[in-house]
Amino acid sequence: MGDPPILQFAPFSSAVDAGFWHRFTQLKLDVLHLSEEPVDLVGSYANSDAQGLPTRLSVEYDALDGNQQASSTWSCSAPGTLINTNTIEEFKNRDKVEILRKKSTRLWEAITSGDAIKNPSVLASFLMFTFADLKKYHYYYWFAFPAFTLPRTVPLVQHPQPITSVFTDDQISSLLATYSSHEALVSQGFYSIALTGNEFTLHPLSDYPTLRESSADNKKEVFLGFSDPCTLPQNPGWPLRNLLTLVALKWSKQWPLHRIICLRVRTRNAVKEAAHSIVAEVNLEGLVDPDSVPEMPQCLGWEKNERGKMGPRMVNLSASMDPTNLAESAVDLNLKLMRWRVAPDLDLGVVQNTKCLLLGAGTLGCAVARCLMGWGVRNITFVDNGKVSFSNPVRQSLFNFSNCLDGGHPKAEAAARTLVEIFPKMNARGVAMNIPMPGHTVGESLKEQVKQDVASLEKLVEEHDALFLLMDSRESRWLPTLLGAAKHKLVFTAALGFDSYLVMRHGYRGDDAGGSSLSLEKEPPVNGKPIPGNMLGCYFCNDVVAPGDSTQDRTLDQQCTVTRPGVSYLASAHIVELMVSLLQHPDRGLAEAQISQDHDAKEGVLGSVPHSLRGFLCRQQHLPLATCRFQQCPACGDKIIAAYRSEGFDFLLEVFNSPKYLEEVAGLGQLQQCAVESQIWELSDSEEDEE
Repeated sequence: MGDPPILQFAPFSSAVDAGFWHRFTQLKLDVLHLSEEPVDLVGSYANSDAQGLPTRLSVEYDALDGNQQASSTWSCSAPGTLINTNTIEEFKNRDKVEILRKKSTRLWEAITSGDAIKNPSVLASFLMFTFADLKKYHYYYWFAFPAFTLPRTVPLVQHPQPITSVFTDDQISSLLATYSSHEALVSQGFYSIALTGNEFTLHPLSDYPTLRESSADNKKEVFLGFSDPCTLPQNPGWPLRNLLTLVALKWSKQWPLHRIICLRVRTRNAVKEAAHSIVAEVNLEGLVDPDSVPEMPQCLGWEKNERGKMGPRMVNLSASMDPTNLAESAVDLNLKLMRWRVAPDLDLGVVQNTKCLLLGAGTLGCAVARCLMGWGVRNITFVDNGKVSFSNPVRQSLFNFSNCLDGGHPKAEAAARTLVEIFPKMNARGVAMNIPMPGHTVGESLKEQVKQDVASLEKLVEEHDALFLLMDSRESRWLPTLLGAAKHKLVFTAALGFDSYLVMRHGYRGDDAGGSSLSLEKEPPVNGKPIPGNMLGCYFCNDVVAPGDSTQDRTLDQQCTVTRPGVSYLASAHIVELMVSLLQHPDRGLAEAQISQDHDAKEGVLGSVPHSLRGFLCRQQHLPLATCRFQQCPACGDKIIAAYRSEGFDFLLEVFNSPKYLEEVAGLGQLQQCAVESQIWELSDSEEDEE
């Protein structure tokens, strides 16, 4: 007979998160200075990696925070020691054998004293030897994963077997169930496992001898268990090596044969499975003398570099160590995590690349901008002609007290500066300008300035993808509504009452070349069917009069937006979520809106997209409503858009000076006359009846 097969282990491969180096840089500059004293840190490894991945030990961004638990759920903790040198020469010349020996001494003491039985995570301890060139952001590092050559070889009773060939499906299901209910125990990496009939139970490693002693009486099978980070079909991961050293010293005299479950648990479609786990049986008889504590054996464990040679590695983070770039990575990470489980089809790129024009930098504008940033939007432009007053900062989150001084900073510019201060990667700008409005007469002296304002607003609308109408007055929304419809933009409106709010998306006309993509001669949906996006109304579609000057003869409380403070935040959140939901819908701006519970609207990644939402704080009520476009709408009607396209500024100037002209062009005057005549006829009929 030949020699029995030998158990071979897959060595660890280090994986260091880029954020760790940023934390380490701060530690070096603010705390360590020239000290070369060892620093504690914590790493982690997982037994859930996909087939073909190396046996990884990860050092995450928070490894130096003093938390001895793994940062990731179901990961196993690995205590580590970091030794940093102050010069590259010292890093090269330091005696690596002596460094590893000192680290191994602590591990050996834990094994021989039995501390490793109580705290088995020390069996996966590691060493990180570093030098940081903080001028160039070059980081040199070399990992060691100490393991003892005791026993020098580990004889196998037979080659490792797949878990599916050793246990039944019911037994494996039981094992996964007890595994899932012992997260704290699993995080230690090493444990005892008992099988009685078809039922598995997990126990601390310290219970192993007790379980073995009782196994003969109650027909219980007892195993050593560890969370195996290896994915190879015949080889366990590196942590098992030190576990077998512990077993050989403590329990091999009484029980020379030991069965080991190398547990590997993956999650697929939210279901845990362990089919790639392996079971090994080793024979430790006569390999050590458990009656005497031997001297510390030879230790090995230095990691090979990326070229497969014994030597350190180097990472150049000069490009990514800029805190601005790190902030960008962190912002993107929070959004990308949504795609892991909750919304795998979420298209973050289309949100990030959407250019948003915020008309109004007040309470709504500030809150909407913050929410857009949260969704990863990078391009925001504010338009506002006001200045920051002392009443603003408490309600408008992008301003502070200093913005109120010296007469007040321009709101649009101050808001844009704050966005960049919050997140330097923002492309934010502020434009201080007036938005011309119907009913606000334009004298000859102001004509040229108003013309420039119109041209500036037209250019801004063309440069952006989504318009947010966040102004105080009804008439200030008219020109942006017209421009958004004429230039095929996504338009959203938010309006506030004292304890109510309205948010809505305007009907999307599509990218037609010269006219409307919607033929208003088409019949609107019947029987409660959803309304297509190109047939939805705008903010003015329910009006039968043109907007005019709403600021004349108003008291202070009528001139200001008097509203409960929470209303603006609710409206701001809803209007941003409305835009994002629309962008994630397969029909984008043409997404249909539901008007009846009997007919569901087509859903996108984030669900259906309503036309408008009306909220009432006094009743804690939230109503989704939808209305069709109005043919005589004074803002998005075909006649209004045609007049704007053919006459340009001359048409707009006439409207600014006379809202009645707008009613005539839209056909509202004729509609009003018909209503008056109808009322006269009704009165006449009633008089005849009385006679």
